[in-house]
Amino acid sequence: MINDHISDMITRIRNGQRAGHRSVVVTKAKLNQSVLEVLKREGLIEGFEHVQAEEGFPGIRVGLKYYSSGRPVIARATRVSRPGCRKYSQAEKLPRVSSGLGIAIVSTSRGVMADHEARKLRVGGEVIALFG
Repeated sequence: MINDHISDMITRIRNGQRAGHRSVVVTKAKLNQSVLEVLKREGLIEGFEHVQAEEGFPGIRVGLKYYSSGRPVIARATRVSRPGCRKYSQAEKLPRVSSGLGIAIVSTSRGVMADHEARKLRVGGEVIALFG
């Protein structure tokens, strides 16, 4: 049983890229799908599709993205807000990842979005993860 689906998804993506896999299967959850939609929009993953995992449970296959040199596009993936310790931030105080080259994923009252979208809309929220 998985208690923190986001941490599990980030770990699977990180491990899959270190091993050079083309795709990984993560747990199907609404928040996972929302985070993957942001990663797809930002160009950090190839895409994703809903599948049935080996055990018969529903999952999401995530297509990992690499540069032509073979280096993974996602160099850093870190969980910020955890189930036991939530981290919230105002719009103007949202973290900047890699001097603006990476993204922070934020869960706001207007949905899950990248930090630059949240700043533009002037909404803060829970900082879920950092990708760079």
